[in-house]
Amino acid sequence: MRILIADDEAIIRMGLKKMLQEMGHEVATAVNGREAIRMAERQQPDLAILDIKMPFTDGLQAAKAINRARPLPILLLTAFSEQDLIEKATDLPIHGYLIKPIKPGELAAAIAVARKRFDENQQLAAQTAKLETTLEERKLIDRAKGKLMETGMSEAEAYQALQAYARKNRQSIAQVARALLKK
Repeated sequence: MRILIADDEAIIRMGLKKMLQEMGHEVATAVNGREAIRMAERQQPDLAILDIKMPFTDGLQAAKAINRARPLPILLLTAFSEQDLIEKATDLPIHGYLIKPIKPGELAAAIAVARKRFDENQQLAAQTAKLETTLEERKLIDRAKGKLMETGMSEAEAYQALQAYARKNRQSIAQVARALLKK
């Protein structure tokens, strides 16, 4: 994977970079959150590891900005296990929280879990969007049926009329309903 690391401590950055490269990952490093945001836009990483406390833009702000531009798995990194930071982090689109110092085994496990959780979240978001579209189309079709029923058709006849018109014109029933309602 292409992994972006952002940490203002050079020793931590270099140690993480070495561990990740030994795991076979391609690594880009940033010294603060602002630089991480720019690098994420340009380099399109597959995962980001962001230190919470950095100058200019902290890891929490960077996580928000990166996720808005292009969602990806994000791990937060800190030397502190401060409860207020953890609470702020849970409100963000992050997929893990690492406390320094980090061991290679912990890092590999956190990356695997973050990728899996991110993929699951993306699938759920796609399913939700599809269901919302289906529901909106269903409401649209029901309104169109209602309009046809005002002319004296039964509900079954109205639906059959929508289906027949859709087949004849090679359109979806939702497209036919939308056109009917615009009249």
